Amino acid sequence: MTSKQRIRHITKWIRQYATKNKISTLVVGISGGIDSSVVSALCAETGLNTIVVQMPIRQNRKLDNRSSVQASWLLERYKNVTHMSMDLTPVFTAFEKKLSPFCQDSDSIDLSFANSRARLRMMTLYQIAQSHSGIVVGTGNRVEDFGVGFFTKYGDGGVDISPIGDCMKTAVWDMGREFGLPQEIIDAEPTDGLWDDGRTDEGQLGMTYPELELAMDQDTYSELELYATGPEKKKLKQYRAIRARNLHKMEPIPVCKISE
Repeated sequence: MTSKQRIRHITKWIRQYATKNKISTLVVGISGGIDSSVVSALCAETGLNTIVVQMPIRQNRKLDNRSSVQASWLLERYKNVTHMSMDLTPVFTAFEKKLSPFCQDSDSIDLSFANSRARLRMMTLYQIAQSHSGIVVGTGNRVEDFGVGFFTKYGDGGVDISPIGDCMKTAVWDMGREFGLPQEIIDAEPTDGLWDDGRTDEGQLGMTYPELELAMDQDTYSELELYATGPEKKKLKQYRAIRARNLHKMEPIPVCKISE
C-alpha cells in the first residue's frame, strides 16, 4: 500500500467510525512529533470538526515550537480545524508538590511523575472531547503500541480510536512526507516529551525505530531470525527484553474468574 493509499484508507476508516457512532468531533493532542502531526492531518482530512490541543508541561522550547508549527500548518489548510493551547505546567507542579511527600525516594519516582504528565494530558483531552460530544484520537504507532509498549498506561494509551496503530513508524514518516508536513517535524528526533531534559525515544530504548521494526519482523517471523547477523541478533535480544518488560501494557487487564 502506498502512502497515498494508506492516507485514503485511514481517513475513510475514521469517517466511517464517526458516522456509525454519531461522533461529530475528533480531539487530538499534538506534541510536535511525527505521529501526532500525521494523525491530526488524517483527522482534518475527514472533514469532521477536529480540535488539536497543545499541552506543554515544562516543555522543551523546540518541541513546543514544533507543536505551534503543526497547528499553523493545519489551520492554513483546513477550515474544520480548531486549535487550543494550554500550559499545564502549573497544574502538574501543584500535583507534584502535593504527591511528592507520599512517594518513596527511589529511581522510579522520576518515571512515575513523567507518566503522570501523560495522564494529565489524557484527562485534559477527555474533558475537551466530552464537552464537545467528541472522541479522543490516539497517536500511537504499531512499534510503540504493540511492539515494545512504549507508552503510558492510561496516559497516551488512553484513547478511543487508534488510526495508525497498525502502521510502522517508517510508514508514518512516509505519510508525513506525502502530506507535505513541515520538514522540521519530519526531521525531528522522536521523543515522548515527558522529561525536562528532552530525552529522545532512541536514548530511552537504546534502539532506533528501523532497528525496532527489523527486530519485530524477526521476532514475528521466526525463520527470519536464522538469517540475522551478529549485531541484528543482539538487537533482537534487546527488543525482546523491552517487550517482555512492557507486555503488561499490551495485554488485557487480568480478571480473577470465580467459578460458581
